[in-house]
Order: sequence, then C-alpha cells, then structure tokens
Amino acid sequence: MKREDAEKIYDLGKDAVVDLILQLVDRIEKLEAQLKKDSHNSSKPPSSDGLRKKPKTGSSRRQTGKKTGGQEGHKGKTLEMSESPDKIIRLSSNKCACCGKSLKGCASKGIDRRQVFEIPEIELEVTEYQSEINDCPHCGHENKGEFPENVTKRTQYGNYLHSLAVYFRNYELIPTERTSEIFEDIFGVRLSEGTIVNSTKRCAAKLSGFKNWAKEQILDSEVAYFDETGININGKLHWMHNASTPFVTSYNVHKKRGGEAFNEIGILPEYRGKAMHDHWVPYLRYECEHLLCNAHHIRELIFAFEEEKQPWAKKMIELLCEAKKHKEEAAAKGENLKSETIKLYETRYKRILTQGFRNNPPPVPDVELKRGRKKKGKILSLLERLRDYQTETLAFMYGADIPFDNNLAERDIRMVKVQQKISGLFRSFSGAEEFCLIRSFLSTARKQGYNIIDAIHAILNGEDICLDFSVKIAEKLQNIFNCGRNEKH
Repeated sequence: MKREDAEKIYDLGKDAVVDLILQLVDRIEKLEAQLKKDSHNSSKPPSSDGLRKKPKTGSSRRQTGKKTGGQEGHKGKTLEMSESPDKIIRLSSNKCACCGKSLKGCASKGIDRRQVFEIPEIELEVTEYQSEINDCPHCGHENKGEFPENVTKRTQYGNYLHSLAVYFRNYELIPTERTSEIFEDIFGVRLSEGTIVNSTKRCAAKLSGFKNWAKEQILDSEVAYFDETGININGKLHWMHNASTPFVTSYNVHKKRGGEAFNEIGILPEYRGKAMHDHWVPYLRYECEHLLCNAHHIRELIFAFEEEKQPWAKKMIELLCEAKKHKEEAAAKGENLKSETIKLYETRYKRILTQGFRNNPPPVPDVELKRGRKKKGKILSLLERLRDYQTETLAFMYGADIPFDNNLAERDIRMVKVQQKISGLFRSFSGAEEFCLIRSFLSTARKQGYNIIDAIHAILNGEDICLDFSVKIAEKLQNIFNCGRNEKH
C-alpha cells in the first residue's frame, strides 16, 4: 500500500480506518500463527521444520528409574552361530607356542569355533539354451527342442534380474539412473533406462487383477484407514489416495482430491465398516461409521496450549493419552474398558470442553460498526469439532479393534512422499498408475510377512494372472492373494 492509498482511506472516516486496522491485525495474527506451527503441533511434515530450534517438550512416558538402552535379560539381536556352515577351514598348530617343540602327531582334544558371515562374490550367470535340430528319419520333418516358455529372445535378462530392478525402483524408490549404477557396481551389467521401465510395466501388467482384489479385501474389513496426498504429474497437481488395513494397501491416483475421486475409486461409497480419517469434510459425506484421528487432535491441542495459552487443551491431551494407555493395558489382558470407566472419561471430556467454551465464547456481531459476525477462529472450531464428534473422537475406547489414530494410513502414504522427494514428479499419469499398483502389491506383501523380492519374482514368473491369480503364483505365495471374498486374512 502506498501513502496516497492510506490517505484515501483516512479521508473516508473513522469506520474505514478501524476496518483497515482490524484487517491488518487479523492478517498479522494469522501469519504469526503459521510461523509458530511445525510438525509437533500441526499436520506439517518434519521436513518443513527447517533448522529452527525445536521447542522443548516433556516426554509423555512415565519415569521408571531404569538406565537407557537394553535392560538386563533382554534378548539381543546379535549373530548366532550356524550349526551348518557352508565352509569349514581347519586351523592347527605346528609347534608349541611355549617350548617350540613339534606338535606333529599329537591328537586334538577339542576345537574352538569362530564364524564369519559374508556375502560371496556376485557374478552374472549366463545360461545358454541350445535347441537341437533333428530331421525325422521316417517323414523328414524338421524338429527342434522346445525353449522354456519365458525364453523368447536371442539374448535377454532373466526374471530374477527384472525382479531386482522392480524392487530397487518401486520399493526402495531408487531413481532409474542410480538403479542402473547399482546393477553395474554389484553385477557388472549396466541396465538401460528402457529395460528398467519395461520391467516395471511388465510387473504392473501381471498385477492387473490385484487392484480389484485389494478393493474387495478392504470392503470386507471391519476397520479401514484413509488418507490422501498431493503428487506432481508432469508439472500438474494430482492426488494419491490411500485405503489401508493392517493386511492390505490400495493406492489410487486421481486428478481430484475429494468426492469425485472417492466415487470413481469406488471404495468409500461401498464401504460400511469403520473408516478412520483426519476429519476432512468430504469423508464425512459417506454412510460408513466414522473414526477421527486423535494424533491430529493432539497436534492441534499442543498448538492451542503452547501458542494460544489454552489451559483446557493440556487437560484434553492428558485425557486422550490416559484413555489410550488404559485401553491398551486392558487389551493386553484380552479385555475391553469397563463401561463405568468409559463413562468417567466421557464426563471428564465434556467438563474440559465446557471450560474451553467458557474461555472462548462465540464472537458476536459488532452492532456499532455494522461489520457483521466475526470469524470463529481455529480454537473455537476445534472445540466445536470435539463437541459435535465426541463419539467419533472417543471411539477407540469402545472396542479393541478400534484404533486411536490414523497412523497406519499415514505410514503407508509417507513412502509416496519419499518417492516425490527423491524423484520430484511422475512423467505421466500412466506411470503414476503403474507405481500405485506395484506399490500396493509390495506394501501388501510386506504387511503379510513375505519377502518382497520373492513376491515380485513369483509375479513375473506367473501365467494368466487375472482376478483369481494364477495357480503358480498362489502356490508360491502360499495363497497370499486368494481373491475369494469368503477368505479373510
């Protein structure tokens, strides 16, 4: 704003000046609030915190008086000796270390064992298939020995090598050029970018039935977790949508974030279980039972207490953490929280909200200046959400299967952000779709305890993979992806 603009506003009178001042104060307060937000008191990622000094926060863990580190009796993760070593090297003494006399012919009275675990030198193995050609002595027909079904070219890479390319690129999220360098350094062969891309495309094609299978598994689940994040596809904003359970992951990419995307993906419109999410309004439009993420609530409450000096917020944090601990202790015993315990927490919850509303009354219209109703602000909005969605917020107390937060979905979607951080963007929508499909499969395999590379290898070796997958794949993965809706994990 220039000086002449300010003078024009001044000439308009007192009301115009006051309006401008209030607008500027409101703007300053919003900017100051943004500066105060970081990963510990908002949904901002830790990577956005920068180098500024983080506030000191007390640990939520109770002091036990024990030293840090492993405790006495704790079983460690050190190497254990193998009872069947691949190689044995026998060492003997030729002469006595004391007197120097020869020990030749002396019987051994025992051995002292030490083992070294090492990776053998890796070499690329080339297998040549030779098809013999024979003329039938009876009819003269020329006959050739049949090549294996997966041997289709004069020279080609094997499926295990392709599996590693898919693993490095889509699970470890290593860029194409660096993946090529890894192969050159470890195996002595430098894969072209086209080969790595084709490995990914081939794997995605083999997984054509997985998307619908994952959808049906999620629809059958009692609790599902939902989240979404923005991704860059060729310079334009798109959205990666995640639906997860402890056993299945489903990623889908769409140009939209909200209802249009949810409807086309087709999970939320059909889902009738308990949906955990972060209270984004479009989720609430669907008919399932809703659960709100308390990790989000706690971050907002931390900001309210630390930056807005709201004492009720600290009490609410303590209540949520205490109830969570109490529920986990009961679950460890195979029990649910008792009804009287739940009622006590609900009473405390309402009492804290009453204090919060008392300290933050709704804004009223300024009659004198005729400026209408003021905005509620973030604190009052948070209070109203906690009041209006009490059941959804405290749902974790009501059943052993109901989670406290949406961390499972956030962990699943975090790797997508890592991919973005490394590679920056997807070059095409189809490339993003292939990544979603393969990553969904790999995340699911990991959740169910399967070796990722073996799972990829099995997929690449499979035939006729469709909705029920091939028998060969199902057997190798021990029926990990049986697409029958009657079988649940």
